[in-house]
Amino acid sequence: MQPNNASGPWYLDDLKTGDLFRSGEYEMDANQIVAFAQQFDPQPFHTDLEAAKASMFGKLAASGWHTAAITMRLLVETLPFYKGLIGLSTDIQWPRPTYPGDRLRVECRVLEIAPSRSRPEQGVVTVETLTLGQEGEPRQRQITKVLAFRKPE
Repeated sequence: MQPNNASGPWYLDDLKTGDLFRSGEYEMDANQIVAFAQQFDPQPFHTDLEAAKASMFGKLAASGWHTAAITMRLLVETLPFYKGLIGLSTDIQWPRPTYPGDRLRVECRVLEIAPSRSRPEQGVVTVETLTLGQEGEPRQRQITKVLAFRKPE
């Protein structure tokens, strides 16, 4: 397990299956939720407090894509891969909504490491990323394949 404050950059050869990276927290607020949704996901339960009360959420809820964007920010701060976090594919789920006042944090576990046979300077790392609320309940879960590079010689 890597330390929570592990510095980078991280290279392919630094990683081991089972490594766990933990982020700091990011607090959501209603203004951020509405502003993001107005631009990218303009549905009433994301943009209008009164309409949100009548929705299945019962109150203003962040777009899943907003939660995904916050997750990405936390990942970039927590997992500084050499040459950046370059996603190849992902499977994403939102088991619970994110609300104003929620404090999100990320736990990212390395599931698999596959060095490339044709490009020895790189490989594919499969990670599970959980975006958790302040009580530890998952708000987002994703399995992602990320390109990782070996340290240059």
